[in-house]
Amino acid sequence: MTEDLIVFLKKYKTSRIGLIGLGILIFFVITAVFAPYIAPYDPDQRYKSTEHPNSAHLLGTNQVGQDILSELIYGTRVSLFITLFASIVSAFIGTSLGLIAGYFKRFDFFLMRIVDLFLTIPRLPLIIIIAAFMRPSVWNLIFVFALFEWSITARIIRSEVLTLKNRPYVDAARMFGARDFHILGRHILPNVVPLVVVQLVLVSRYIILAESGLSFIGLGDPTAKSWGMMLHDAFEYPTIFISDIWMWWMLPAGLCIVFTILSLTFIGYALEELVNPRLRRMTIL
Repeated sequence: MTEDLIVFLKKYKTSRIGLIGLGILIFFVITAVFAPYIAPYDPDQRYKSTEHPNSAHLLGTNQVGQDILSELIYGTRVSLFITLFASIVSAFIGTSLGLIAGYFKRFDFFLMRIVDLFLTIPRLPLIIIIAAFMRPSVWNLIFVFALFEWSITARIIRSEVLTLKNRPYVDAARMFGARDFHILGRHILPNVVPLVVVQLVLVSRYIILAESGLSFIGLGDPTAKSWGMMLHDAFEYPTIFISDIWMWWMLPAGLCIVFTILSLTFIGYALEELVNPRLRRMTIL
């Protein structure tokens, strides 16, 4: 397993676009982890309201006098935490159900009908409706995103398992008396991990955009400032578009969202090149 990881990392290092995306993502992760040490002020501390950028406040202050740069740095922690946690939960659910549906034929029909149901539901409107009736909190947002983002992963993993379970090494393990869950954990799961990682990255890209959108329309947690909540607060300011305050209040948060999505897109594309041989051949050609 260690040798496979080393080979994978060597192949990934050959993708320039993948390295750029990984570098941007690492920058945001470091910012989130060390936010208390990087931020110049406590994001809840108040100063003079709507100050222009100056030596004391590099991005000025908002309508209640909070330092915008400190809000932006701490917002990185909230946005990435929601994205990462919800993506991991949805990937775990989708992978587990995909493995069961693909390997155990007696569960396949029932589980796939549930997957089809979730795939046909218009996710974004339903997420907005559910979030509107739930108490605004970070954990409720994670629950809503995890509830609707596992179905695509489940279908992809199930398709791969249907192919893997008929491979000669799986038949050999079955002949030697290996139990089903041993085969799933030992011989099938390691081979679907690359697909799970790709789906994790792709789902993360959607979740951070959805979280920003929900927070922007006021359905986020007002006690945990994310980038989306910063945009929401800025948009509610009466003169945001008839003055230059949007340049240091709205623009930085919007750019952080854009660059995070861009980094995940680059990483996802690089991973797809490694997982999908046909895509890799097309890139070489």
